[in-house]
Amino acid sequence: MVTEIRNGETLKPKWDVALEALLTEEFAERGVEMTVADFQRLAREYNIRFDDIVDTLFRMCIEGVWGYRNGDGQKQRISQDDYDRLFTGGRASEKDMIEYDGVWFPVKLSP
Repeated sequence: MVTEIRNGETLKPKWDVALEALLTEEFAERGVEMTVADFQRLAREYNIRFDDIVDTLFRMCIEGVWGYRNGDGQKQRISQDDYDRLFTGGRASEKDMIEYDGVWFPVKLSP
């Protein structure tokens, strides 16, 4: 669930649900786990800031909606600390993602 409800009041979604839909649809259409290069391509293709995609991706991973496998093929948990470190300067850049050389996938649709 991407929204929080407290005292009967719906709060702001935890990430950009439109970007979630785009990433999930892209995954479903291609049928393969996604790489940073895929997110870069989507950013260019749809004129979306790359760091907005990364922000949504990391937030979904923190909540367990998406997952990440590192370059060695091992599942690696993405934590709030990872997010905080990536966004220390305010925005994440493509060079900040170099260490994430693995693949990303929605947990419920994962092969």
